[in-house]
Amino acid sequence: ADPAGDYNTMVYASRESRMRRSVPTENIWGDIVGYSRAVRAGNLIFVSGTTASGPDGKALHPGKPGQQTRVILDRIEAALIKLGGSLDQVVETRIYLCDISQWEAVGKVHGEVFAAIRPATTMVEVSRLIASDLVVEISATAILDSDTTS
Repeated sequence: ADPAGDYNTMVYASRESRMRRSVPTENIWGDIVGYSRAVRAGNLIFVSGTTASGPDGKALHPGKPGQQTRVILDRIEAALIKLGGSLDQVVETRIYLCDISQWEAVGKVHGEVFAAIRPATTMVEVSRLIASDLVVEISATAILDSDTTS
């Protein structure tokens, strides 16, 4: 399967320059909250908190942290690719769990994906995410080798 999925890179002529590009969220919250899935500025890519929700906002794999983590990391990878990056360039991830006792299920998937990369990582428990059936959210930062536009 193509990790880039259905993401489309958006370049806003009036608000984004050659040095700033973004990938839309493709969920119901992007337009409401006014944010992008990821933004590239020069050689930096910032990936917003990403969940395993469908376009309607409902969770994929409700209550299953490991499966949600797999979907999330696939989405993060797709956003990075659209902006000329890759998972190999991730330097930090932030993991938000609704129940910290589920850390091993999330950590196992994160560890499989980032085994050779070993980014700095923070994992914290939060009281709730944007939808009650979502149990994990992950954001990431990547540094590319150059700031040329891909």
